[in-house]
Amino acid sequence: MHRITLLGKPGCHLCEDAREVIARVAGELGVPWEEISIDSSEELREKYWEMIPVTLIDGVQHDFWRVDETRLRTALST
Repeated sequence: MHRITLLGKPGCHLCEDAREVIARVAGELGVPWEEISIDSSEELREKYWEMIPVTLIDGVQHDFWRVDETRLRTALST
């Protein structure tokens, strides 16, 4: 089973858009997901601050800035 992680931060409008897509797709496919703020870790902040929101599937970077729903569904189907 796959797992989705959304890396973002409070007040990020693109993160809100990504959250909606991920919640919908994950809910429909029964895939667990979590959201982590890059503000929770200096390492995350340094690595991802220019790319948020960042979507990880099974800990591997899948998307950044925007979540493509079709691409996300395809990745979760493999």
